Amino acid sequence: MSELPHLIKDLALILVVAGIVTIIFKRLKQPLVLGYVVAGFLVSPNMPYTMSVVDIADIHTWADIGVMFLLFSLGLDFSFKKILKMGSSPIIATCAIVFCMMALGMIVGHSFGWGRMDCIFLGGMLAMSSTTIIYKAFDDLGLRQQRFASMVMSVLILEDMLAIVMMVMLSALASGANLDGGQMVGSVVRIGFFLVLWFVVGIFAIPWLLRSSRTLINNETLLIIALGLCCAMAVISTKVGFSSAFGAFVMGSILAETVEAEKIIKLVEPVKNLFGAVFFVSVGMLVDPKILVDYSVPIMVLVLTILVGQAVFGSFGFLISGQSLKSAMQCGFSMAQIGEFSFIIASLGLSLGVIGNFLYPVVVAVSVITTFLTPYMIRLSTPAYNRLEKRLPKNIIHMLNELAISHPSAAPHGNWRSLVVQLTKIVVIYSILSIAVIALMFTVALVPLRQMLPHWWANAVCGLATVLFISPFLRAMVMKKNHSEEFKQLWNESRMNHAALIATIVVRFIIAMMFVFYICNYLTRFTNAVMIVIAVVVVMLMVLSRRLKRRSIRMERMFLLNLRSRDIKAQVYGHKRPLYAGHLLDRDIHISDFDVPEDSLWAGKTLEELQLRSKFGVNVSSILRGRQRINIPSGDDRIYPCDKIQVIGSDDQLTALSKALKNNLHPEDPNIEKREMKLRQLVISEDGQFFGKTLSECGIRDIYDCMVVGMEEGEENLSMLAPNQRFYKDDTIWVVGEKENLERLMEANRTRK
Repeated sequence: MSELPHLIKDLALILVVAGIVTIIFKRLKQPLVLGYVVAGFLVSPNMPYTMSVVDIADIHTWADIGVMFLLFSLGLDFSFKKILKMGSSPIIATCAIVFCMMALGMIVGHSFGWGRMDCIFLGGMLAMSSTTIIYKAFDDLGLRQQRFASMVMSVLILEDMLAIVMMVMLSALASGANLDGGQMVGSVVRIGFFLVLWFVVGIFAIPWLLRSSRTLINNETLLIIALGLCCAMAVISTKVGFSSAFGAFVMGSILAETVEAEKIIKLVEPVKNLFGAVFFVSVGMLVDPKILVDYSVPIMVLVLTILVGQAVFGSFGFLISGQSLKSAMQCGFSMAQIGEFSFIIASLGLSLGVIGNFLYPVVVAVSVITTFLTPYMIRLSTPAYNRLEKRLPKNIIHMLNELAISHPSAAPHGNWRSLVVQLTKIVVIYSILSIAVIALMFTVALVPLRQMLPHWWANAVCGLATVLFISPFLRAMVMKKNHSEEFKQLWNESRMNHAALIATIVVRFIIAMMFVFYICNYLTRFTNAVMIVIAVVVVMLMVLSRRLKRRSIRMERMFLLNLRSRDIKAQVYGHKRPLYAGHLLDRDIHISDFDVPEDSLWAGKTLEELQLRSKFGVNVSSILRGRQRINIPSGDDRIYPCDKIQVIGSDDQLTALSKALKNNLHPEDPNIEKREMKLRQLVISEDGQFFGKTLSECGIRDIYDCMVVGMEEGEENLSMLAPNQRFYKDDTIWVVGEKENLERLMEANRTRK
């Protein structure tokens, strides 16, 4: 038999050690991420006292896959629509925190005399707080239902999105010795082009694909499709110059808008956990104790930089975004750590060869220390606020809180501004789609056509097909919003608006002409005047075509239906949060969702029996059960396992409810192995307690916790017993029960009391 390859041996070692270490960390109530990092250190060549991984290159390949699936899962939890609905507050906080922490990290790096790229990458690492660690800390501390926690999670989503962009920018920065402003803008434009193109194409095509084959897809098929789409987008992303992780994130965000999103999240989670564990273990393998000793001072300085920097700049960012001083400090103190994205950025720097080997283990050590301190920093926020409140003048506290209450989430838009913004979006989106179609036709279709047809015929066929494909986009670009309410109101408002409104149509008409002109210029040798005439005529025919109008409208409606499909499902099944949730007047009162655990002691009890209002001061507004929604439940309504209850209360009340819900669980059965059910044959004895009694009189179920399956009739047949069936000598019955109960039953059949 051939020897196992090193990859299997290494993987076995990694998973066994990671399993043991994470059990210990679970016992210590520490994040599993830290357990994986410690496990990686134990199996690394830097630890001479334990078994080590042989082929580190293969492990890093698996780790790269882990990064891809981590970001794919992150994309599944991400929604472009959620970001748009958040308003300006999280965006303001995110930008302030990221740029301030990045600048602070670069300054600290320069103070140690590190290289330029080391400082830039260090700034990026210090700017990214850990979504998984903070989420786990909130969960462990019972703070996930508090209002400030939801604000922190919103900012973390935006930070993760900004980290994706930052990775692309850092890659571009590392590839050139001097990246000027124009190149940076070009990189941002490429990112935007890629995001818009694939988001629009993905939302149009993927939900349609899943919907059309919904009856044929089971969980296994859906998992394969989701992972296949993830890998396909990762390949496309690398082909156009981005990372595979970026493509995986884009595909995750596209699938997040589908009806199947929740199911995909559950199916992908085990895959993400496996490969994610390998990634974090690979992080720990890069920890070198010698480097940690040599760089102990920079490590402690970086730890203090994160703790103090996030406490100050984080609180400042949330404060200027509209949070009260207390809420801002709770948010800022909660983000005082670095985690998975810092590791990913460090891995990127190492793979590009632009940062020193010392920086990775330094960042890992900083992450470990700050993660351990995260719960203490969260708890420290309230005492720090109380002390600050005593020191600051009351008028300043009052002014800051008034600023938070009056902070607008979004500025009102006038008709002109609204119309211009909408027209700009239309022109940008349809231009990107048109550019993508033209590029695809000229690179993929034109060469085969020239091989099959004469040169001019091939050009003509390719040109006509290209114009035909982009015609719905060009027509929509010219005609969209010309009959909207904003357009009509501005037209009727003043004659002075007429010229400007007509100009918006003319500009869009010229942009559409430019696409047709480019196609003609690329494929023909006509004069400019002839090509302009052709462009005008073609675009006019597009505008006048009723068939093209219907086609364009149908495509847009399908896109909007796909985009809203997940929201429609939530509305139909009653899982959407009620509208009043965002309009509760008291800043300490808000609505939160709680999942009833499967083994909850509350399951089966009525709300009157639970007395949640008198015990915790909360009100249950709704009970969500499968596809059923019970609004304003009465005291007679019962709570069942896996129910979702929507509860209204203050932060302290909801925290107390959360802890009680987690603590009131059926304990684990330590003797579960002894609870196996067995099937036994019982022959009624004349000397036993069951002789001459009916089935109901014997108490086999009530007294002995066993169940009679049937009575033998002949050698192969069993007959069902009626409750009034009497037992006589040598009757043979078959009984099911646990071993101890069956032994008691057998003893009762042998002797009378």
